[in-house]
Amino acid sequence: MADINSESERPPGPGVEFDERTKPETPTGGVIPLADLISCVELFYFAYRDFTGDPDAILEQYGFGRAHHRVLHFVHRNPGLKVAELLDILKITKQSLARVLKQLVDEGFVVQRAGSEDRRERRLYLSAKGTRLTDKLTQIQVKRVEGALTKLGPGTQALARAFLFAMIAEEDQPKVERLIRGEHPELSGS
Repeated sequence: MADINSESERPPGPGVEFDERTKPETPTGGVIPLADLISCVELFYFAYRDFTGDPDAILEQYGFGRAHHRVLHFVHRNPGLKVAELLDILKITKQSLARVLKQLVDEGFVVQRAGSEDRRERRLYLSAKGTRLTDKLTQIQVKRVEGALTKLGPGTQALARAFLFAMIAEEDQPKVERLIRGEHPELSGS
């Protein structure tokens, strides 16, 4: 059986340059060398590993995982969020969310209330216990982001935000922009 990852097909590591004869085109035919793009992908994996590592250790103490963290984060940032809206933000199945949400509600981290206009709606809020845990997790991640931006110097925050925003699917960008600004469509009346 042939090795699909043979040395001749593998892109060079960091600091290794292609010569003009062997330089592959980028996936989009763009001007950024493929090796640089692959390095960025790898850096993204390592950054994500470290960005989530400390919170993962704390969450593990509660028997929670990253899905719990995301639910806590978005409910904290958007009190009164409907379950359907949370599904849209997280892009997970109802079944996956139901399992995570049940655990968070049963253990007193999230509170569900009926909607004021439609009693069938389930609105989500953090309890004091949920707020304390979420604040602790956010503080750890904020420190990491702040440290990285500080190392890079003035003006990098806008560039980092623009890069991350550009990584989001175009059709989702308007929703994400409103969410980040704290404009919860249901709660703000828009």
